[in-house]
Amino acid sequence: MRVLLTGAAGFVGRHLHRALLDRGDDVTAIDIKPFPGVQHTDALDYFRNADSHHDLAIHCAALVGGRASIDGSPLGVATNLGLDSWYMRWLVRNRIPRAVYFSSSAAYPVALQQPGPIHRLVETDIDYEQPGRPDASYGLAKLTGEQLCQYAAADGTRMTILRPMSGYGEDQDPAYPFPAFIERALDHEDPFEIWGSGDSTRDWIHIDDLVAATLTAVDQDFTGPVNLGTGRATSFDELAHLVTKAAGYEPELKHLATAPQGVHHRVCDPTLLHTFYEPRITLEEGIARALRQ
Repeated sequence: MRVLLTGAAGFVGRHLHRALLDRGDDVTAIDIKPFPGVQHTDALDYFRNADSHHDLAIHCAALVGGRASIDGSPLGVATNLGLDSWYMRWLVRNRIPRAVYFSSSAAYPVALQQPGPIHRLVETDIDYEQPGRPDASYGLAKLTGEQLCQYAAADGTRMTILRPMSGYGEDQDPAYPFPAFIERALDHEDPFEIWGSGDSTRDWIHIDDLVAATLTAVDQDFTGPVNLGTGRATSFDELAHLVTKAAGYEPELKHLATAPQGVHHRVCDPTLLHTFYEPRITLEEGIARALRQ
């Protein structure tokens, strides 16, 4: 297929680019950041000006950067609204038949992610008519992007909407929790710092599974929205114990109560995902891979 991939220098984009090339697809890969094998192009400019045809478009370009960025730069991440709206206009203008939109678990109502019993987020928890408050301006932009997908679909583009949980991998930016934990474990940090409450939970999905699920959804013409996650709730304390045990030591845990921490629980119900793909890489295996790098 002829594929446009935006954000191809980013974490998800890099892995998708490699997987698409391995499949033999003809990929136009762009990113605002210079990167080998990727066209140095602003996706916003591309969407505004390019008249090009592709069989598939995958939109990974976004301003992200972990919890500190989400909380500390709300206007910055709101720029994603402009990127996404111009993406939809480009799809319609160029009559692109298939497209992927990466939403986020941040689009889910924060009211469902509070302390107490874990609510496993199911796709129908987002009601576009009465969606509930998402997580910060980042979640609001993603929620709006999902709604924009409906307009592109009405004009003829088959939209696949994906809601990743906490994606992780060996080459992720250390601004994110998983690689930060790996760095601390490799340094044998003691006490081991954890932002916020250690009993907060996340649903970790390895980047290889995230990419494989994305391409399987495309191949099977699955439109979604669909969660990309494992359904396994892992607290930050548990994650710290797993990475430090794998690194060969047992530190004291130190919780930084004033650090950015986000919602308390964010775990999905993966039932819908399992209708076409089941994640294969356990968290323990993902930790072992990261520690070997």
